[in-house]
Amino acid sequence: MSSDRRTIFLVDDDITNLTVGSETLTNAYNVFTFNSGARLLKRLEKHIPDLILLDVEMPEMNGYETIQQVKNKQETRQIPIIFLTARSDSESELQGLSLGAIDYLSKPFSPPLLLKRIEVHLLVQEQNRELVNFNNNLQEMVEMKTTTVVELKNAVLKTMAELVEYRDNVTGSHIERTQRYVSILLNTLLEQGLYKDETDTWNMDLVLQSTQLHDVGKIAIKDSILLKPGQLTPEEFEMIKEHTTFGEEVIEKIKKNTTEHAFLDYAKIMAGAHHEKWDGSGYPRGIKGEEIPLLGRIMAIVDVYDALVSDRPYKRAFSHEEAVKIIVEGKGTHFDPQLVEVFLSAADKFGEIAAMQNLE
Repeated sequence: MSSDRRTIFLVDDDITNLTVGSETLTNAYNVFTFNSGARLLKRLEKHIPDLILLDVEMPEMNGYETIQQVKNKQETRQIPIIFLTARSDSESELQGLSLGAIDYLSKPFSPPLLLKRIEVHLLVQEQNRELVNFNNNLQEMVEMKTTTVVELKNAVLKTMAELVEYRDNVTGSHIERTQRYVSILLNTLLEQGLYKDETDTWNMDLVLQSTQLHDVGKIAIKDSILLKPGQLTPEEFEMIKEHTTFGEEVIEKIKKNTTEHAFLDYAKIMAGAHHEKWDGSGYPRGIKGEEIPLLGRIMAIVDVYDALVSDRPYKRAFSHEEAVKIIVEGKGTHFDPQLVEVFLSAADKFGEIAAMQNLE
């Protein structure tokens, strides 16, 4: 057993699931398997793993009961737990997340997806551990405080966004493209003096950081819907629309644990308003015109443009010219008419970024 490898506890009452899970993880991690929640709790009295994969449906003590006991103990409450379950309803998923799970993966799971989820969550755990160490040694690190906190915050933000993107089957460069598109649109907006009274109050660096979280609510949407290659049913579309309000809720929870709210305030606006439409036909609230926050109207153009020029499970990538045409057709219905004009004046710069994406 390698001492420098992370340790994972896998809990499932089905021997087949334990075998498959162990075989999937053994090449990268030290894996210990348990066929009941009680056996897991007994082992936790002596050994603390880096992460727990926990089945929900188990006899005697199910996954929900098990996680409650783990989270109720000071020495084990910080262990990240991912639920593995055959349940597919959103209520069960939300219940698991509310009890302290960091993720929820449906069975039968994809081995590459499981490995990626674990990799991302262990990275976040390591960054959180570094942050704790930083706070414990605060007096010795006063001069380094601001720089280190900002770097950690940006790393965690990017990791959260990449986790959402991995679930949504898009590349990590989507984050960078989105930020660059918003930067171009904002700079052009400032040059033209449009909406100056409002933009003068913004911290542009924080605005750009906040773009990373505009789709964070997708973490609560089932893979079967996010990755569906065909058209969504009306019921599925209603569920995916909830990622906007889920995003607001996630960001609001983060706000309760920090005193720095500015970039989170921007992020919450973008998460909740980037699917609203100028004519009021958008979601989640159906507001229209300048009732829609300016940040939401800006992100609406950027988000649609990037989706159009990118491959998705349900569509091919459109050309830059096709995407521009669609944006223009949405002027005054989907998009703020003045912002569409700003977009058109900067469209060549958007096209350059999209062209680089196609060369990757």
